[in-house]
This record gives sequence, structure tokens and C-alpha cells, in this order.
Amino acid sequence: MNWFINGGVMVKETGLLGYSWKIWLKWWEKIYHLYYQYIGSKKVPKTWWRKLLVTWVLFWIMVSLWTFWYMSSQATEKRKDTLASMCDERARMLQDQFNVSMNHVQALSILISTFHHGKNPSAIDQATFARYTERTAFERPLTNGVAYAVRVLHSEREQFETQQGWTIKRMDTMEQTPVQEDDDASETQEPSPIQDEYAPVIFAQDTISHVISIDMLSGKEDRDNVLRARKSGKGVLTAPFRLLKSKRLGVILTFAVYKSELPSNATPDERIQATDGYLGGVFDIESLVEKLLHQLASKQTILVNVYDTTNLSHPISMYGSNITDDGMYHVSTLNFGDPFRKHEMRCRFKQKPPWPWMAITTSIGILVIALLVGHIFHATVNRIAKVEDDYHEMMELKKRAEAADVAKSQFLATVSHEIRTPMNGVLGMLQTLMDSDLDITQQEYVRIAKASGKALVSLINEVLDQAKIEAGKLELEVVQFDVREILDDVLSLFSGKSQAKGVELAVYISDRVPETLIGDPGRFRQIITNLMGNSIKFTKEGHILVTVHLVEEVGSIEVETEADSKNTLSGLPVADRRRSWAGFKTFSQEGPTCQQNFSSTSSEFINLIVSVEDTGVGIPLDGQSHIFTPFMQVGPSISRTHGGTGIGLSISKCLVSLMKGEIGFVSEPAIGSTFTFTAIFTDGRSNSSEYKNPQIGNQFKSMSGFQGMTALVVDSRPIRAEVARYHFQRLGIHVEVATNLIQGLSSISSGTAVINMVLVEKEVWDKDMDLSSLFINKLRKIDHADPPKLFLLANSSNCIKTSVAESGVHTPTVIMKPLRASMLAASLQQAMGVGTKGNCCKGGPPIQSLQNLLRGKRILVVDDTNTNLIVAACALKKYGADVHCVDSGKKAITLLKPPHNFDACFMDVQMPEMDGFEATRRIRDMEHDINDRIQQGEVSIEAYKNVPNWHVPILAMTADVIQATHEECLRCGMDGYVSKPFEGEQLYREAGRFLKSTTIQTQ
Repeated sequence: MNWFINGGVMVKETGLLGYSWKIWLKWWEKIYHLYYQYIGSKKVPKTWWRKLLVTWVLFWIMVSLWTFWYMSSQATEKRKDTLASMCDERARMLQDQFNVSMNHVQALSILISTFHHGKNPSAIDQATFARYTERTAFERPLTNGVAYAVRVLHSEREQFETQQGWTIKRMDTMEQTPVQEDDDASETQEPSPIQDEYAPVIFAQDTISHVISIDMLSGKEDRDNVLRARKSGKGVLTAPFRLLKSKRLGVILTFAVYKSELPSNATPDERIQATDGYLGGVFDIESLVEKLLHQLASKQTILVNVYDTTNLSHPISMYGSNITDDGMYHVSTLNFGDPFRKHEMRCRFKQKPPWPWMAITTSIGILVIALLVGHIFHATVNRIAKVEDDYHEMMELKKRAEAADVAKSQFLATVSHEIRTPMNGVLGMLQTLMDSDLDITQQEYVRIAKASGKALVSLINEVLDQAKIEAGKLELEVVQFDVREILDDVLSLFSGKSQAKGVELAVYISDRVPETLIGDPGRFRQIITNLMGNSIKFTKEGHILVTVHLVEEVGSIEVETEADSKNTLSGLPVADRRRSWAGFKTFSQEGPTCQQNFSSTSSEFINLIVSVEDTGVGIPLDGQSHIFTPFMQVGPSISRTHGGTGIGLSISKCLVSLMKGEIGFVSEPAIGSTFTFTAIFTDGRSNSSEYKNPQIGNQFKSMSGFQGMTALVVDSRPIRAEVARYHFQRLGIHVEVATNLIQGLSSISSGTAVINMVLVEKEVWDKDMDLSSLFINKLRKIDHADPPKLFLLANSSNCIKTSVAESGVHTPTVIMKPLRASMLAASLQQAMGVGTKGNCCKGGPPIQSLQNLLRGKRILVVDDTNTNLIVAACALKKYGADVHCVDSGKKAITLLKPPHNFDACFMDVQMPEMDGFEATRRIRDMEHDINDRIQQGEVSIEAYKNVPNWHVPILAMTADVIQATHEECLRCGMDGYVSKPFEGEQLYREAGRFLKSTTIQTQ
């Protein structure tokens, strides 16, 4: 929902649509904020939300019903308007046509007045009238016939009848007698009764000739119409009646015929006196309406009824069915010119009204949209509620996980302490036992036991490292170290295994790599140890080569990247290492020389690329995808065959990542594997003063006797010769290379340089024993004050072949690989008598240095375990320290209360009653209080041995190696940290640091 409101939907607000969408977004945002303000914050119960949802649904149901009613009513109104329009149109047409016929009838009355009454004799007789009206019938399409009745007074009746030749008949008798088909039907009528005046028909159209001689005044309704017509001077209509022949409904339109001299504004009496006769037109209403409807294309759409509504209570139907319909109808008024007679047209649709589909679909659509919106909002609210519930559940689980993580850390700390504490005792007592007088067999037993204990400690460290990686608590140190010394130490670690297998082990470090770097040497050593350990484990023959370069050198490396078996260390084919770094991001930007920017100038950082190449069994293709997965091995038989936990590579990958590097590999089954990683360190030369390590740089001071010497290396393999050159140059020896013995003799005999030593690869020496003998003889004949010393470089002493048994200086001296600076220096010193013999830098601090540092120092050791007290006391006493032991923190507080005579304190962290953290805090508080009192003059400084600032160095001594424990040691005021079991080098490094500061403070 945040995505929707905050811009997940981009709306281009153009015109009315954009404005409407903007309004909808504002409303939705308001609804969202209201939800989070009330519902989301649990202020409104769920029942209220249900009521709101029900109200929403009911409201939109009412809206949809209103929409249906409104649109239906609009459709009905439109239908009514359509019906009214159609009905009014038909009424208007009927009325217009009737008026046209009425006008023609009135014109005929004027014709009769002019040519019949105005002429003497009359110009019109029955035949003329019939013929004229027949020919002009098209002008009166709505009339069935026209007849003229003359006005006859009673006094004139006899003369009139004699003149006409027939008797005036009465009309009411004719209405009761059926009309006959013959022309003599009028003879059957009765004579008109005696009355003041008569209106017999003298002229008639042939269609109604049967009305001749009928007295129009003898019928009651006809009499009223005739009298009304002559009195008003207008056309008068009769009520609907059945016509005599057709039996259809019709009406008679009557006009009075006046004398021509009648004025236009005559009174009714004057009109009566001036009346000459009466002209009537017979209209067939049904035929009239039928003709009208036939003229309209939509005659079938509606039904039409015409009514005479003069009597509203009893309207007379003039046209149409008498079926009543309670549905929609429309009434249009008809005006036929007679104000007395009222007529109207009633119209209704023939078909029933269609279903209001538009109203139905619109209302249903509105309801569906409203329900969908309600459902969406309801689902959204439920989803948000579920998310909130999941969030609370997640937070609860997070708290549990954090608690479990704390418990796990505490468990690891406890397990580490409980395991390493007895191991400290075991290893410590084994070291003490080795320092005693033992024979060779006993020393071998103790050495094996100590090696097994160290292997167990190493396994524990790996498991703890994996736990720290999972907890995200693994951190790196920042100290100064010599990368070449680190590689020498690793070679020393695996030299025995490589010699036993006959596998050649070698290290080559580029000259461009600085002597000292700043970083974490322990973790760097751990990565290389893991990779080399795997190579030793899975390599039965061939070689293992470790190379170290700068990343900038990748494009120029030629010697080590050649995959041809002729140019490898052992002559066996290897996997092309260039494929191992093909996926590194470092090389995917601008080529291999691409530099990354790291918070400071690029010159301060050193980006190393390290490769470990072997000719082992290789990694199966199906196992390469999970090679870095913790506790996963490429096959189930690997752990049984070669051992291991399967977490070394996983830990290495994590460590490489912490060093801002990358790791990759290439492996080909039955050929070998190459692992490559990068790591970023700080250049130790630019920060030497800040991270100064007194041990670095002192290792080869005793080897200055080799400076200026020249060595000849005879080796047919360029890589192997380059490795030998690297190690000899570290001792200050200039190296020349020859590919065979003959070339070597040529170099010696040339005399261009004085060769002090000749080093021949065993493979070259064994290739031709006769040539080897010749080479020795030539060396013996060289005339030099100091003939060159001859050395053989071999992987195993079991396969050394010598074909000569010469004595003296020309007997070859064997130097066992792997080559290391310290071992090489010792071998050369022993053979050539150069420099100081003896133990030359074996990687640990000189015993004399420790003795000078600790001799006479009073040290308090605090530990609740008696074994640990004995081990620590023995280790410190061996170097001349005066050790006092206590088994609790409370006793330590008592002994370290100023003034006291202790120079340092080794304190265990986990102890009953009072742990080392609490004891250290109390000691520091006690010292701080006394220092303040001395500075304020409250106590005499002489009472506290003239020490103005009391601060006894306290070194944590614990088997717990969790980083949190280390941090807690620093927070509580401890000065250092030593993990159990500790060795001489670690003890010298830590004790030398704080004991030196103690000496400065107490002077």
C-alpha cells in the first residue's frame, strides 16, 4: 500500500481524467492514513470494522437501487415523450385532414347558395349535384357522401311535394327500418309528421342517394344539430352513429346555407330567418383513421383509439378496440370545429416496454464495483492485519532467535571453555614433560600426544569459527606482518607430509609484494593453510605451488599460468589458473589492472592475488557447485578416506570476503585443481610507525653473511628454477640459472662471476650419472681459493642417487624441499661455515628474550582450576618469573590492593563466586580511588611506594575465544587477552607489551 500511495503508480494528469485520478489518490491516501491511525493501531475493534463494512455494502446497495430507479424512470419518461410525440402527430394529421374536408363541404354550401337559390330557375338538379360531387370526391377524401336538405315551411309542404313528386319522409322511421338494397327504399318510409318546418333532402351524392326525401328535422338529434348549425353559422357535428349501409361508425357535419345578402355579423335570429337549407357531409371515422395510419411508417408501433367525450361519464368509442389497458397511454385533444362536441385520441404502445437493461447493468455494475472495492479494502485490511500479526510474530521469533543466539554464544563460550581448559592442562603438562629428561622414544610419544592435542584444538577452533561466522561476529585484526614469513610457516607445517608423499611443495612471491603488510596475519595464514591442507590431502604425486602477486601483475604473469606440462613445477599437467579468477569482479570492470577505491588513496592499499595449484585427483563436476557449502564434501567417501569436517573452504570464503576479496577455483578430474583468492591489505611501509611489530625484520639479521654471494641453479624447468631464485635472493644471494650440467660448467668456466655454490635439481642430477661424475671432476679442477659448494635439491631423502663416493668439499650436500628461508640459511651455514650456527629463527621468540623479560617479575595467576594454575605457573617459572597462584577473584582483589609488589596478573575469566570481569572492575575501581586520593593529597605518596598512578597489568587468561568475550575483557579494564592453551610466542607477545609499559610507569 505504501508503494501505491508513495508513487508506485505514475499518473499523467492530463485534463479531466488526470484530475479525477488525483482526487481518487487523495481519498485513498486519507483512507489509508485513517486505517493506520485507528484500525492499524488497534484503536478500533474488529467488530467496528465489520459494522463499517456492512454499512458500506448497504449504502452501495441503496445507491445501486436508486440508480436503477432513476435510470428506469428516465427510460419511462423518454418512452412517454416518444408516445406523446407520436400520438400528437397522428392527432394533428387527423385534425388537419378533417379540416380540409370540412372546408370543401363549406365551399359546396356556398356553391348551392349561389347556383341553386341565387338562380331562378335553379342551375342545379339532382343529376347535376350527383355528377359534380362524384367528380370532386377526391377533394373530400374523408367523406362518404354529401347531401343537401332545403328548408320547407309547413305552408309550403304540399306545393313542395307536388313539385318534387315525392312525399317528405320522417327520419326516425328510417333509422328503425333496415335499409334495402333497391332504389325504391324511400317509398316504404312514413311521411314526416306535421310540424312548423321541414328539411327534406333534395340533392345527394350517389353514395347516399337513399336519404333523398328524408326530413332531417324529423329526427331528434339531427333536428338539434340542424337548428344549432343555422343558429351558429358554423359546422356542427353529430354524435357517432352507425352508418345505414356500412354499419361503421360515422358523424355528419352540417352547414346552414344562407341567403347571399346575409351580413357577416348577423344575429342568430337573422341567421334563422335567412336560412335556405342545410348541407351535410357524412364522415366514416374508422375509414378516416385507417387511411391516416396507413400513411405513417410506424403505424404498427402504437395503438390508436378515438373517442367522443362530449359526455365524459360515457365516452363514445369512434375508432379502436374497447380493451382497457392500465399501462402507459397518452391522450391528444381533437378539434373538429364544433365547440359543442369534444373528441380525443388515446394512444398506447403495441408492445410491452422492454426490460431496462441499461439501468439493470449500470446498477449491478455499481454494486459489483462497490462490493469489489469493499472486498479489496477488506482483503487489504485483513492482509495488513495479517502482516502486522506476522510482524509481531516475527519480532517475537526474532527475540527468541536473539535469545537463542545469545544462548548459543554462551553455550559455545561455555563449551569452548570447558573443552579448552582441560586441553590447556593436557598440552601444558605435555610441554612440561617434553622439557624434562626423556629418551628419544618417550619424546616421540609426547610429541605425538601433543600433536594430537593441537589437532583437537584446531578442530575446535574451526567449529567455533563457523559458529562465529553464522552469528556475524567474526572480526579481523589489524597488525603488521611479513607475508613471506607467513608462507614459510605454512610450508614448515606441511613439509613433513609433502616429503613423505614425495610431492613437491613450493612457494613463490612476487618481488613487487611489499615486505610488510597490515591486516590479520592469523586469518590470512588460516586461508592458505586450509587450501594447502586440501591440496596435500588429495595429491598423491606431482606438486603443490603457491604463488602470490599483486592484482596489477595478472596481465604480465607468464611463468605460473602456462598449462603446458613442460613448464610446470613437476612436469605434470595442471588446470589453467586463469579460469579460476575469470568471474572476479576485480577483473570485470576495466581489465586486470582495474583498481578499486577504498576510503583512502589507492597507493596505501595492496591487493594481493594468491593461487594454490596442485596436481591432485581434482573435484568431480557434480560436486563443484557446493564446494563452499559448510559441512559438505564432494562425496560420502571423502570424509572416510581423507577425513575432515568440510567447513575449511566455507570458512576461507567468509574470511576472504571480510578481507574485501573474492575466491574461485578451477578443477579438472584426474588433472588437478587451482584455488585463487584476492585480499586487500594496507601497505606496511606507509604505516610502519603506527602498527610497529618488533619481531618483524629481525628474522634474517644473522644471515647477512650471504650478502654478495653468487649461486648457480641447474634446473631444466623454468618455474622450479624461478622458485629457487626467489628463496636465495631473500638471503641476499645473486642467482644464475642453467638448464643442464653442461651449461652449468660453461657458466662456471667462463669466469665472468665467482660462483660460491652450485645447486643442482635432483631430476637433472639423476638423468645422466656419468655426466654428474664429470661435473664433480670439473668442479674439483677449478682453480679457486674457495671452490664452489655442491648442493642437491630433493623432495625426499629416500630416493637420493649418487654415483660417486667422493670425499671432501665436492661431495653433494642434500637440501630437502620445500625451500624456506630459515631452513635454507641453516643448511648453507652448516655446509659453508657462514654466519651463526644454531637455532636460526624457528618462528618463535628466543628463550633468552623471554627470560630477560620475565626474570624476577612477580606475577599473580588467578584460576579456579588447579591444573591451569600448575600449567601457567610452570610456563612462567620456566622463564624466571616469580609466580604466586590463587583460586578466586576475591583473593586476587585482596592481594592486588595497593600497595602491592606484583608486576602483572594473569586472571581467568570464568570462575565461581566472582568471575574475572567483576574482579577486574573492582580492582580498577580500587586503583582509581587511590589514584584520586593521591592526586588530591588526601594520602601520602610515600605510603604507596612513591607510585603516583597505580595500574597493574591484568591479562585475561581464558579458554573462551568468542569475540564478545574479548570485547568484554577490554570493557572491564583488562590489558590483554590470551586464549588457552597459550604458547611461548603468544606469551612473549602479550607479556612484552604490558610489562614494558609497566617498567616505564614504575621508574
